[in-house]
Amino acid sequence: MSAVSDRLPTFPWDKLEPYKKTAAAHPDGIVDLSVGTPVDPVPELIQKALIDAADSPGYPTVWGTPALRDAITGWLERRLGAREVTHRHVLPIVGSKELVAWLPTQLGLGPGDKVAYPRLAYPTYEVGARLARAEYEVYDDPTELDPEGLKLLWLNSPSNPTGKVLSKAELTRIVAWAREHGVLLFSDECYLELGWEADPVSVLHPDVNGGSYDGIVAVHSLSKRSNLAGYRAAFLAGDPAVLGPLLEIRKHGGMMTSAPTQAAVVAALGDDAHVQEQRERYAARREALRGALVKHGFRIEHSEASLYLWATRDESCWDTVAHLAELGILVAPGDFYGEAGATYVRVAFTATDERVRAAVERL
Repeated sequence: MSAVSDRLPTFPWDKLEPYKKTAAAHPDGIVDLSVGTPVDPVPELIQKALIDAADSPGYPTVWGTPALRDAITGWLERRLGAREVTHRHVLPIVGSKELVAWLPTQLGLGPGDKVAYPRLAYPTYEVGARLARAEYEVYDDPTELDPEGLKLLWLNSPSNPTGKVLSKAELTRIVAWAREHGVLLFSDECYLELGWEADPVSVLHPDVNGGSYDGIVAVHSLSKRSNLAGYRAAFLAGDPAVLGPLLEIRKHGGMMTSAPTQAAVVAALGDDAHVQEQRERYAARREALRGALVKHGFRIEHSEASLYLWATRDESCWDTVAHLAELGILVAPGDFYGEAGATYVRVAFTATDERVRAAVERL
């Protein structure tokens, strides 16, 4: 076991524990803006679908029910502008984090193969490469990478942690480059429905991919848009030549979404009203926190989408974390996401309205 765990970096969130204790000692309690976990209720129509499917004694399938695949393909066409999407173009997954962590292994990557991801990025991209014993590297512009040995290219737009959005022109250029060099492209689009000052576009849009899904796969999650982080509900969409073998591997591994969760996802993807309601909650929290941080002396960079504000006072991120902890506010240090984040903090606006108001007053 140690041979596997030794490949992994120190779990970053453990480093926050002393600051969490400081913040928790505030007389009015902690305002935890460190992890972007949903706090608002699961919409009733989704809860009802889950409950109605509670009597599910048999094993679910890894590929999901036909109703689930219909819901996914319908959403891809309605919301993302994808065209001619069939069941062969989709694959349910057990939350997006397990996919990110195990994808290089499931693709058969190993020593000598390279995985690339943004310079500032979700730490699990690196973890996935390490688990497979593959090499990994970061980029500012992926088209400047050496394609030799590069087997998996991760995009993340909107970005976690920065909220940066890649334009349609940038996505088109990157997709063309990846295809030219035979590099498999996975686009993590889990925050796509949370654009504020930009309208994020998917690699599945025909303007980006030229009407072909060859060599591209998008990753989508219901954790943020529908408050379903506790359900572990996500899916892949894109090249059937990639998803077909992944389906077979995941069948052998028993990586199946529970039957009640599958029914809940059908309900969630079929309703846009609850997504808009949740967006409005987040928009109000974002505006309040952004204004308070700026008045407190912070500069906000990027942050045009996602559930985070990428903030800096041009000092060590840990000094900023300590300063805010004294105010009872816990945030994530930017170096969790790469060395380039050493002077930034990531501030989530997923706390309740009451806690957000408390943070604003303290700032």
